[in-house]
Amino acid sequence: MTTAPTVPAATVHSWQPPTGILPRGTLLVLPGRGEHGGTYERFGRRLAADGYVVHALDTVPEHTAGEVLTKVAAAAGERPAAPIVLIGSDTGALQALHAAADTEAPLAPAGLILAGTAPTTDGPAPATGATGSTGATGSTGDDQITDWEAELAARTACPTHREKITDDREFVRGRLFGPVPAHLLPDTRPDLPALVLHGEADPISPLEQARGLAERLPHATLGVLHEGVHDVLNDATHRTTAATIVLWLERLRADREMSPLLTLETGAHPAHS
Repeated sequence: MTTAPTVPAATVHSWQPPTGILPRGTLLVLPGRGEHGGTYERFGRRLAADGYVVHALDTVPEHTAGEVLTKVAAAAGERPAAPIVLIGSDTGALQALHAAADTEAPLAPAGLILAGTAPTTDGPAPATGATGSTGATGSTGDDQITDWEAELAARTACPTHREKITDDREFVRGRLFGPVPAHLLPDTRPDLPALVLHGEADPISPLEQARGLAERLPHATLGVLHEGVHDVLNDATHRTTAATIVLWLERLRADREMSPLLTLETGAHPAHS
């Protein structure tokens, strides 16, 4: 049985640009099932090194759009550096969509980054019998060891991140295989630039769902991580993912219409960044 989520004592985990670097924007990270803001330490440090202020929140999937917006506004502070971008992973991506669609929000984001968006329709059950535990010090019976290995395989192929979440007492095991809260299931299409990132081999959310989401959103770009699994921000290709995000953010900073800043030409097929 999946353990109910716990909220760690800290509510925001923040990373700032190096001393002397003016902030280039404010990124607010909404974690997915089982995660908390500290799960994104490596991601936060990397984006902060490129000049962005990063705040990762300890939101949980049960938080409503109003609750998420309140927490986002409090984390951003009174004068956040623009542009303000919501980054969500798994159910956090759905929360970002719903929060951005609220026209009366106290803080209006300029863009969205949606990573490994949680499934919004019923699909085949993951190939695991995950029962979960509340942390690295939970039961070590054979079934739970097998379940945790299956969850790790579904989440990430990065050995460093696997070790991090295995040793994390605040990480809630088994939540990834639980249901998505009903309030996150309705379709919503905020009129904002969006970067949809998804693993080609994601066993939790099929790639075709991400393609459909990108097609429905008015201003979306889809990035597919080849052989990537669910937690694309923390997968083995996390450096490529982070670099792609920085390129997208720089385009957003320069032009809301997301005009290319650089074109890589390979034969007759130019690729834009």
